[in-house]
Amino acid sequence: MPLSRPLTTSLIVACALFMENMDSTVISTSLPALARDLGESPVALKLALTSYLVSLAVFIPISGWMADRFGARTVFRSAIGVFMLGSILCGLSNSLAGFVACRFLQGAGGAMMVPVGRLVILRSVSKSELVKALSYLTIPALLGPVIGPPLGGFITTYFHWRWIFFINIPISLIGMALATRYIENLRSADVPPLDVPGFVLSALGCSMLMLGLATAGRHLVSGTTSAALTAAGIMSLGLYIRHARRAPFPLLDFKLLKLPTFRMSIVGGAFFRMGIGAIPFLLPLMLQLGFGLDPFQSGLLTCASAAGAMLMKTVAPPILRRYGFRGVLAFNGALGALSVAAFGLFTASTPHFLIMAVVLAGGCIRSLQFTSLNAIAYADVSLADMSRATSLAGVAQQLAVGMGVTIGGLALQASSAAQGHTAISAGDFWPAFLAIGMIAGLSVPFARRLPEGAGAELSGRRLAARA
Repeated sequence: MPLSRPLTTSLIVACALFMENMDSTVISTSLPALARDLGESPVALKLALTSYLVSLAVFIPISGWMADRFGARTVFRSAIGVFMLGSILCGLSNSLAGFVACRFLQGAGGAMMVPVGRLVILRSVSKSELVKALSYLTIPALLGPVIGPPLGGFITTYFHWRWIFFINIPISLIGMALATRYIENLRSADVPPLDVPGFVLSALGCSMLMLGLATAGRHLVSGTTSAALTAAGIMSLGLYIRHARRAPFPLLDFKLLKLPTFRMSIVGGAFFRMGIGAIPFLLPLMLQLGFGLDPFQSGLLTCASAAGAMLMKTVAPPILRRYGFRGVLAFNGALGALSVAAFGLFTASTPHFLIMAVVLAGGCIRSLQFTSLNAIAYADVSLADMSRATSLAGVAQQLAVGMGVTIGGLALQASSAAQGHTAISAGDFWPAFLAIGMIAGLSVPFARRLPEGAGAELSGRRLAARA
């Protein structure tokens, strides 16, 4: 039986999500091996994660405009090509600076690939079916984090870390072929002019701020240069905010933050994403550097999180229908913060089945929270504002995750220095996990401020009450 075009489109976008998620989780388990080959400290490899996220934050704002101007299929297909080129260059890199630059290029492709695909879905699905569509869309994509850690660990342990980037080549070629055949080249008839000054200011602000924070600790540049980059980034973002208030078509429209549901997803969700964003960086390092596991063993344990996330995606809609967005975001957000801090209780003697059980439960909790945050963002956004909303939400999400990696790395460095350790050891990790768990918990007060019936049309709670 042939698949309908919307279903086929969803599966193609899911393949793109699969590739991006697998790539990010594959590299996490390979960080110690990468550090050894490049002659760097494992903590310095946080630059490899943040450079990718910074690239997403820089280019996501223009993804919606480019899709409207040049067509969704054209942009989506080209983005896969850029992602594939960046993957090849990452596999050929021999220095930290070169690797970071190639990850930035790879992120430019991801910045266009996933948001444009998601925008196609948002424009073809009614609001009453949005939660179901997002959950269905991400189930195949969640296979990436399930397969990524053990696959990356296996390749790194028994072959070489460079091959974890070369596996993107066949997936990219298949994705480009399917996009050419099945995705409509949707575009807008009335496209406003691109906010070029806004793009320059936001790009400089995001990149310099994140680079300055990520290089703190004298990685790549001196401490003075890191401080100067951070200050310049803050100044550029301040100038952008001033510019956005006057521009007729701002690149990032902060007026959307007047919507309580959108504001909760962006601002409150940022704290939760910061806490969760540090896990893919800290957990593999603790398992390998602290507990002495090899990358393959580490990957087998950490992939349990994605397995839990897949399980929760299937039951998220009925949970939201029963308890509503406010109740789920507040209670589940607190559980999520506790699950992050719980990682700090692990020791080298903790049974592996217990570690896997905690990681699995944490994956379930975080999956429900992310599904709720992603859906509530669009509860009150009109179709005309959907493109700008996805751009602002995408930038906020990537910056929050990148900030989480940076904060996690700084907390680990501070913990190690405070205990007088010359190298990272197992005892350095629990303060870092406690710190990022507390940051994740800051999202709970924002959730409690939501109105009782917030997002009722999305969750179906209003319809259930009427029935």
